[in-house]
Amino acid sequence: MEKQSAKIDYGLKIMDWEVPEYDSHQKSQGWYILAISIGLVLIFYCFYSHNFLFALIIILTSWVIVLREGVKPEKVKIILTGEGVIVGRKFYDYDEIKNFSIVYKPRLEVKKLYFEFKSSLRHRLSISLDNENPLKIREILLRYLTEDLERTDQPLSEFLAKLFKL
Repeated sequence: MEKQSAKIDYGLKIMDWEVPEYDSHQKSQGWYILAISIGLVLIFYCFYSHNFLFALIIILTSWVIVLREGVKPEKVKIILTGEGVIVGRKFYDYDEIKNFSIVYKPRLEVKKLYFEFKSSLRHRLSISLDNENPLKIREILLRYLTEDLERTDQPLSEFLAKLFKL
């Protein structure tokens, strides 16, 4: 007797696209020199003030940045269905999502879709729209969710990450 794998139905696929797993930024040689200089100054200050835990955090953070630098972000498939949103292998039911917003500012190179969850324990979900038509995505999502028209800019955390090329 042949064993069948369990298949979960997430509804009819309405639209899909692929995006990089995370934003990667080109860094110049000057960026590396400045980052190393700031890191060394902070580490010297940590030893001077006997704050060894902060020194360890700086060293570990630097190590993570260096390790991430050599890795190209993988492509993640985004699928909008009649039941929810699939991001890679993770499914988000529309019932879990409070609202969505689209920030589209081509001049600033910002083209993002944001989902806020009903649970305050879940962090906002940010998805790049890349070459997708934001009006088409908005039209689809309005069938299932309310739109947050208050959000007109990207979150400060994403702005700072882009500014500092992290």
